[in-house]
Amino acid sequence: MKAVWRGHVVAESERTLEVDGYRYFPREAVRMDLLRHTPKTADDLKCPHGVQFYDVVGSDAVSARAAWSYEAPLAKMKPVDHWIGFWEDVTVE
Repeated sequence: MKAVWRGHVVAESERTLEVDGYRYFPREAVRMDLLRHTPKTADDLKCPHGVQFYDVVGSDAVSARAAWSYEAPLAKMKPVDHWIGFWEDVTVE
């Protein structure tokens, strides 16, 4: 599977997992150089899984909070601990 943003492959792996309708990629399969930490909002701080959002960035565009990971996941999300999920402007195919 691939995560594609504006023609750039942001992640690629055959070892992805789907949880609650979202596809997660192992961190080592993600181009972390295209992701930038975002400051946590009040809602982010309420997340029981320790969510961290990322902007997807390129030389001429930014897709705000289009990727995330759970950094302290509870039971249901444990399989994707520190893996990266995508949405918004990123297409998973």
